[in-house]
Order: sequence, then C-alpha cells, then structure tokens
Amino acid sequence: MFSCPIIRMAAMHRKVSLSFDRFCTTTLSSTWLAVLVFMISVMLLGGIANAARLKVTVDDIHVGPGSIRVALYANDDSFRHEERASRIISTAANSESISVTFNDLPAGQYAVVAYHDANDNKKLDLKLGMFPEEGWGLSNDPTVIGPPRFGPSAFDVANSNTNIVVHLHY
Repeated sequence: MFSCPIIRMAAMHRKVSLSFDRFCTTTLSSTWLAVLVFMISVMLLGGIANAARLKVTVDDIHVGPGSIRVALYANDDSFRHEERASRIISTAANSESISVTFNDLPAGQYAVVAYHDANDNKKLDLKLGMFPEEGWGLSNDPTVIGPPRFGPSAFDVANSNTNIVVHLHY
C-alpha cells in the first residue's frame, strides 16, 4: 500500500497517512535521483582525473625504412610478448628521435619495449632466435644479459604526466 520504505515502517505503527506517503515518494524519488546523478558525476570525473598520460621519446634512431614500434606492458607475464602488450603505437622511422603518447592510463607500474621494425613485419627480428637484428631499446635502459625482464625496465606512472626516454641499440 505504501511505496516509501520509511512510511511503510511508520504505517505499521499507524502513525502516517496516505497523503504523506505520496509526498515522501515524490520527495525521496527526486532526492535519490539527485544523489545518483551526483555519484555518477563524481565517478566519471574521478576516472578522468585519475587517468595518466605517458610520453615516450625514442632516441638514437637510424633513419630509414620501416617504423618505430613502442609497446607498453603492465606486468611481467605479458612483457616481451607483443600480442599481450597493453598498448602499441607505431610511427614512421623518419627522424633520429620520435615521441609517442599513451593517454588515459591507470596509475601503476609499466615497462616499454621500443624497436625499429625496418621491414615492417610487426615483430623484432632475431638472429638465432636470441640476438636482435633491428634496433631495440627498453625503458630504464637496463644492462641486458639474456632475455630482458620486466622488473629492471619497470617504472611508475602516477595520476599525472610521466615522460621517459628509450635509447635504441643497433
């Protein structure tokens, strides 16, 4: 009979009238709608405010055919497996230095692998399955003996703008 939960409880104790129930339903419905709109706005604006931007500058490029591929990784399991990269940006290898920007990133730890895909086959070509035949670089420019690991290349992206430089090695 009464749609307002507060009024229903009061009605059980016979302290309310039907006309007050209509007032309460209308008022509470408007109030709940305003609260809902406010909460959604805060969530949306909070998500935008928490989104970070990462600018990656790739230096020491040997200008020539092909493209520079910049792959962003969010964890050790995906690192160096381009098909599992969080994001990939590819741009022409027409300058000794290029910059790419990853927008709307959640704060967290990331690592970058960049390489000069001279033949545009969308993979880093390896000699004997181990030694890069194309220019390559990692975030933090760690010394690498064996397959590179996520940890030494990892860096933090906060809720703001982050800039890193990756140097290519040929």
